Amino acid sequence: MVAPAVPELTEEALHEAIDARTESLASLRELGPPDLVHLVKQPIRNAGKQIGVYHHVTGVDASSSASLAAYINTLAYREVGPSATTKTLEGTYCCYNAFSRVDMRVHAPFPGSVECYCVDERGEKRKATDELWLETYVCSVLRAYSYADDGTGEMIRRIVGVRRFNPITNTETEHKFLSAAEQLFFRGWQLGCDSLVQVPTVVSNHLTNGLLRYFYTTGRYASGINLFEKLRTQDVQVASLLAKVLFMGNEEVQGIRVLHEALRETPMDWVMLDTQAEFLLKKAETAPDREQREHRLRLALGCAERSTIAAPSEFRTWARLAEVYVALEDWENALTTLNSCPMFTYQDKDAPVMPEPRDINLPTLPETRLDEIDSEPEGRYSEQVDPSLLNLRGAAYRGTFKHAYNILTEMTAKIGWDQLLKIRSNVFVMEDEYREKQDQQNYPKNRNASTDALRGTPDPTTNGDGEQEQEDDAANGSDSDTIAHNLTPGYKPEDLERPSSAMDPDEVRKDEEKSTTDDHFSRLNNKRLCERWLDSLFMVLYEDLRVYTIWRTQMAQYRAQSMQYKKSAEEWEILGSLAERLQHTDEAVEAYRACLAQRFSPKALAGILKVFEKTKASTRDTVAATIRLVTWQYRWYSEFSPELLHTVRKLIEDEGAVKIRSIIQATNLPQSVLDLTHHYAALCANFRSSGTDG
Repeated sequence: MVAPAVPELTEEALHEAIDARTESLASLRELGPPDLVHLVKQPIRNAGKQIGVYHHVTGVDASSSASLAAYINTLAYREVGPSATTKTLEGTYCCYNAFSRVDMRVHAPFPGSVECYCVDERGEKRKATDELWLETYVCSVLRAYSYADDGTGEMIRRIVGVRRFNPITNTETEHKFLSAAEQLFFRGWQLGCDSLVQVPTVVSNHLTNGLLRYFYTTGRYASGINLFEKLRTQDVQVASLLAKVLFMGNEEVQGIRVLHEALRETPMDWVMLDTQAEFLLKKAETAPDREQREHRLRLALGCAERSTIAAPSEFRTWARLAEVYVALEDWENALTTLNSCPMFTYQDKDAPVMPEPRDINLPTLPETRLDEIDSEPEGRYSEQVDPSLLNLRGAAYRGTFKHAYNILTEMTAKIGWDQLLKIRSNVFVMEDEYREKQDQQNYPKNRNASTDALRGTPDPTTNGDGEQEQEDDAANGSDSDTIAHNLTPGYKPEDLERPSSAMDPDEVRKDEEKSTTDDHFSRLNNKRLCERWLDSLFMVLYEDLRVYTIWRTQMAQYRAQSMQYKKSAEEWEILGSLAERLQHTDEAVEAYRACLAQRFSPKALAGILKVFEKTKASTRDTVAATIRLVTWQYRWYSEFSPELLHTVRKLIEDEGAVKIRSIIQATNLPQSVLDLTHHYAALCANFRSSGTDG
């Protein structure tokens, strides 16, 4: 298999990339940035000049200094020959150890002996030991999965010049990794955890997430079961991880038994309770009848409620409870529970902080040449985009806020915007109600109903991330007219195109006036105060729905007049993402197809592929989309994407390896392009995945 091309970023000053990495070590909080490879080169025609070039890489075997030195050698001797314009004088490989918080470095001069050492957060040199190399190896594999692209291209575009390799390509390297992970398993909490978990634990951290993702991607469930069975004998909490792998491998009965036995020993383990609730929620979706579905959801409700008691400060427990209420169509409790979720500031992955390079060279391998892909960058930068589409803040949500927004959009997709507003007014104190009660109780004149009643506690603290952006949103009004006024300058109710199901607040006010004053205040006292972050989500949701409705209305009008509705490819991509965010799958696919009709877009194609996988509509279309995404990834130096490997594995599992290989080969594309996808199929054969026999 041909290796990806080598991108090169040229330094302004020699070794400034390594110096910048050393300075950033103290600020790293997660798994660390991708590995840095720095080369000092000398032009053959100018022996007195030295040039510093570098690139980033993930997935290289970091179990010893020898393997990293070997990678430097492949780069140094790649340019040897009569056509070479430079020669490599020395190379340095930097790989971060997140356990001990040191940067492992291998320095290889040409010619000369290899020097191995590590640098701590203070920039001081230390000796590299075998224990440090073991930790570094595990971290490098976890980073390879963490920094891998999901097919959409977002991770590839985030950091320029990263080569991505598959760290585990066969059963031998798998055994090596799992053995190392087993030795360090109970120190995994030192690596931190994902953005949905507040406090890392033995079973909720980056190491366990990486292990679960590996088993999910490759289908090596037996290896996962063996690993967690051994670890469970040392700590009963590991039963939750064992159960998850058993569920992945369709060993559901055994998985339930494992959880049952473990919960008898530790009945208030929130991760196990959450695992049970998640399993029951999924089983309810496939229930044969409504009665079975209701029964499973009631069981899930009991587990989810207990998990919130066991871990009241964790977001995941409350979010799961809200999801169960949504499945039960108990909308008021769903909204109340969502309002109770503890929100955390999103902690992004550690990214390299480098000085501006003097020059960037991003070469293209001939094996990845495909006309529709090669034309993508030029078309992308020449497109015009409507400012209203660029300012949709729903697309920027990450972590807990993104998850909470998904729950809110699911409710909207099921019951509509007007019904959601009615439930909101039943559950939370509205601005008019608060003003009325404020007048009755003679509250101080300087208190603001918008910030007091609607946004949580009367003091300015928030149950959220406390960022200025969220606080600015919280200062806006609460009902739908107020939201529209704040989002649209010069707003007039008769002029603004509302979401098609928007409720008229006047009707709500008329209904409220029918009740007596005493009953009104009795109801008001039972209502909740809406958290600032949730009120902000409502405003963002309103804006998403407003733009979506304008788009669909205009399209309907153009079609009625047999006219073509024109948008740029970038605008179609944004509209597809908007429809997907609002859980309108058909409309999302329609927009993504319109985008692809104008130019190649990995995000649009990945969105369509996701639907293909879910509906299993056309194997050939799924394969065609996968081939193009694999080629685009390889074009940008990534030979490994866990999501695409999982897609190929599931195709082989459903259709058989022979059929999938035949469909790939029958595609009317260059053989070098097809070989890239054949490589993914070969990985499945290495792992002896289901469907590869014969």
